[in-house]
Amino acid sequence: MKKMAFIGVGNMGGAIVRAVCTGCDAGEIYVCDHSAEKMAALAAETGCQTAASAAECAEGAKYVVIGVKPNGVRALLQSLSNVLAEEQIIVSMAAGVTGAAISEAAGHGCPVVRIIPNTPCAIGKGLMLLCPCNAGAEAALPELKTLLAPCGLVGQTDEAHADACMTAAGCVPAFAYMFIEALADGAVLTGLPRADATLLAAQAVLGAAAMVLATGQSPAQLKDAVCSPGGSTIEGVRALEQRAFRGAAIAAVDEAYRKNASMGK
Repeated sequence: MKKMAFIGVGNMGGAIVRAVCTGCDAGEIYVCDHSAEKMAALAAETGCQTAASAAECAEGAKYVVIGVKPNGVRALLQSLSNVLAEEQIIVSMAAGVTGAAISEAAGHGCPVVRIIPNTPCAIGKGLMLLCPCNAGAEAALPELKTLLAPCGLVGQTDEAHADACMTAAGCVPAFAYMFIEALADGAVLTGLPRADATLLAAQAVLGAAAMVLATGQSPAQLKDAVCSPGGSTIEGVRALEQRAFRGAAIAAVDEAYRKNASMGK
């Protein structure tokens, strides 16, 4: 039995496969990718099955997960039109490609669910938002949420907010990695060994994020609690503000959002 068929298992698709295979029978998970080495490595790691072609992978699968680049989604679905059946659920992680465009390309009126994941799904610490796009998609959500639960925090959004969520969920980890790397660079500048600097910076950022989620306080409140009058932290905050730290972060999210919204067109 094929529960899920993943067509395209790059960094993001592979991360989801790794998570999903920890929570269900990996033998029901099929993958297909242009890289035979990547497929083989993923199968050896997770126990999932491989398919020789996209059509072979998709045929008979309850959930067909599309993990190719946005500009390749339509062509892929059109090539699968003779394989897909109306009861199959198409799950797409492609930025900017609307549910209507996916449904039109598939040509069968299949239920369509867009998903918005990020790479920390590979270790169960990710974000996974589901966006039902047409009739029949809502009915698929309970089981799909269960299958994707090992990815981390699973939630739901609507298509009007999908591109904004794609930025907040999918792009922000890269920005966070850059911040951690920069903090570690600063610590190395003060004399710490690289390994220690990276560990301390990553753990501090992890703890700060956990505080936001656990306390319900705003980041501004939590920041103020660390900044003693005349202390070292407020000096660091001033240095960040002088260098337009907030403005740069806001611009990064806004530019990524605009790019996400345009990629499927």
